[in-house]
Amino acid sequence: MTNLNVQGFKAYDIRGEVPELINNSVAYAIGRAFSIFSGAKTVVVGHDIRLSGIDLSDALTEGLRDGGVNVSYIGCCGTEEIYFSTEYYGFDGGIMVTASHNPKNHNGMKMVKSGSRPISIDSGLMEIKEIVRQNSFSNSPPKRRGSLSFLDHRSDYLDKILSFSRGHKKEHLKVLANPGNGSAGLVLDPLKKLLNFDVITINDNPDGNFPNGVPNPLLVENRESTVKAVRDEEADLGVAWDGDFDRCFFFDEAGEFVEGYYLVGLFAKALLQENPGEKIIYDPRLVWNTLYMTESLGTPLQSKAGHAFIKEKMREENAIYGGEMSGHYYFRNFAYCDSGMIPWLLLTDIMSKESASLSGLVSECRSMFPCSGEINLKVEDVHLSLEKVRNHFSGGAQKISLVDGISLDFKEWRFNLRGSNTEPLLRLNVEARENTEIMEEQTELLVSFLRENCQ
Repeated sequence: MTNLNVQGFKAYDIRGEVPELINNSVAYAIGRAFSIFSGAKTVVVGHDIRLSGIDLSDALTEGLRDGGVNVSYIGCCGTEEIYFSTEYYGFDGGIMVTASHNPKNHNGMKMVKSGSRPISIDSGLMEIKEIVRQNSFSNSPPKRRGSLSFLDHRSDYLDKILSFSRGHKKEHLKVLANPGNGSAGLVLDPLKKLLNFDVITINDNPDGNFPNGVPNPLLVENRESTVKAVRDEEADLGVAWDGDFDRCFFFDEAGEFVEGYYLVGLFAKALLQENPGEKIIYDPRLVWNTLYMTESLGTPLQSKAGHAFIKEKMREENAIYGGEMSGHYYFRNFAYCDSGMIPWLLLTDIMSKESASLSGLVSECRSMFPCSGEINLKVEDVHLSLEKVRNHFSGGAQKISLVDGISLDFKEWRFNLRGSNTEPLLRLNVEARENTEIMEEQTELLVSFLRENCQ
């Protein structure tokens, strides 16, 4: 048989255009390869709302079954529902068909082993890639064909995420929720009936045509509908999700977007107050606020950015929580995995317990540690660009770290510059101590240097 195109394999997952990179032949081969690599006897499969999801899931399932795997199918869902099901029901593995926040003509897969341990470039994804590339499955027919059954998991899943709620709810709390026509709408509909506060939804009909744009609230142009709805409804809080809702994003009562950086520290503080002395994990992009919020309560530990690295570090340290400024929040009691549903339930608890608005909860942090937000820049050579920045800016730095890209700490400001694990980009984050002007000046200086010397 001819070799298959495996350009869709990335550092953490598989994703690309349909059908150029991701198609039924590739999906079938991934199923066969997964069975060979993992030796799994049972695997749970689901997909998000993309139009190609059902066909790709069917092909993947056929490959798994021809590899002798018994498949339990949970249908259209969010990525965290695969994480939950794999761990909760004891499957040997789980595969989610999704392209997260990529354009609507893309699709892909995220894979985990037993216990929802991620499969990434360092833990098997390259081995699976090579088996798929060779595409020699006709030479190794299965000894038996696996079974297929449907698993109704959602009631157990809802019980699980509700177990994170502490029950603190102020009277007349109102939340504006925007699934962006992604998979989150499937969960919000039954979930909001179980909550003791008001949840108003917009764009909640799951639709793979993405009539209101690709669900990706990190894009400024995709936030306006949430901003407007929060203001129109006079909501206390706005929440929006990406397509497979493993990330969530927050808007305060004025409709202003709140950087995920400040939520990382807020959640860490709340969990450590209830569990003093525990460990939490954070990434190197923005750090000062997280350290300030947690050092007197527990042990903050740094990890490279990216879900595979965060989860590995959390397991290694038995950390109660991990957070990334990109909107990923991880919980030990959720198989060390990221969830887009648990964080907003926790936040409503915190707001009610503290009798505070979201803007009130983060105002001090914003003033003490102003940040640039993540800036993405295309460059000719990522590694050479990092070296140029290090050589030019490291003079006078109080601390230099190469844990993930390059981080330089100065007395009043710091920055992290790292290559994307999924795209040919440099990602820049700058923060300062109580001085927005310095943060903005240094951000402009760094961006100008990169554009003049690295593009």
